[in-house]
Amino acid sequence: MQATSVIPIVFAVAGDPVANKLVASLAKPGGNVTGLSTVATDLAGKRLADPLVNTHRDRIQTLAMGARLPTIYNAREHVEAGGLMSYGPNFMDLYRRAAEYVDRILRGAKPANLPVEQPAKFDFVVNLRTAKALGLALLPSMLARADEVIE
Repeated sequence: MQATSVIPIVFAVAGDPVANKLVASLAKPGGNVTGLSTVATDLAGKRLADPLVNTHRDRIQTLAMGARLPTIYNAREHVEAGGLMSYGPNFMDLYRRAAEYVDRILRGAKPANLPVEQPAKFDFVVNLRTAKALGLALLPSMLARADEVIE
């Protein structure tokens, strides 16, 4: 953004593009920047969602397992690292939708007129190995709702 105000810029994943001054608003980004945000306002108040947590996810998970605490995160990577479960945006869907933005811009759309979109598809991932290690018996109905179960 500092280098150009003319060349379109599409972001695939941005935390809060308004607070980070990438766009004027989600509905009317203005300027040459638009894309997709991972801010899900209905979920934000229910999370601890911080870069510190992402950076130290392995250590946090090790401490949680040592204390026999179940954990839930907003991204599948935490579950792959041993977390119990996650519910959060499907990043592959966000990347695909970002490509659609690029296509629209290449066909003449102006970034200023393309609203910043929020996640539309979410994934619920459960780590059955972690559940067993914690001595938790997860309900079959919960496992049936999961988009992915790590065994």
